[in-house]
Amino acid sequence: MSKLPAKDSPLLIEQLRDPSTARAAFTQVIADFTEPLYWQIRRMVESHDDANDILQETFIKAWTSLDNFRGDAKLSTWLYKIAINESLSFLARERRRNNLSIDDDESMLINAIQADTNIDGDALALELRKAIATLPEKQRLVFNMRYYDEMKYEQMAEILGTSVGALKSSYHLAVKKIEQYFSQFD
Repeated sequence: MSKLPAKDSPLLIEQLRDPSTARAAFTQVIADFTEPLYWQIRRMVESHDDANDILQETFIKAWTSLDNFRGDAKLSTWLYKIAINESLSFLARERRRNNLSIDDDESMLINAIQADTNIDGDALALELRKAIATLPEKQRLVFNMRYYDEMKYEQMAEILGTSVGALKSSYHLAVKKIEQYFSQFD
């Protein structure tokens, strides 16, 4: 499980805002955040190639939007928000491109999981990925952030722009649905 790096230092933010140090500071941001952002994106889209493309778009958007980063939120929160929004936009485009409803999204994700040769894993891990794919988009997102990233509800609320209570409820519902998914094997 990957945690967000503790690279939200005021010095890094200051270096990002200074044109003479911005490139070097952003190179550090890329080094620090590539892995956690990749896995957040990957768990949403399930395809290695798509996740890499979305990660690249995330960093491009962050670089071109640095002037808009006010520092109200942590740098990690801001980057996560961009990555999640890019992932959600990608999924919406894919649904439109493939003429799928949100319900069809589940079968598309499960097919991608089964066809994925880039992730090794045992049968139980594969079934967990399939179970997560059956969740509605928001529950899937909340479950991944909490379970895999061990993210606190407060940080999730800041990223997703929703209340802690709503997130706890979404997570609880997601866990129940995953438990139901696994109960079919008993």
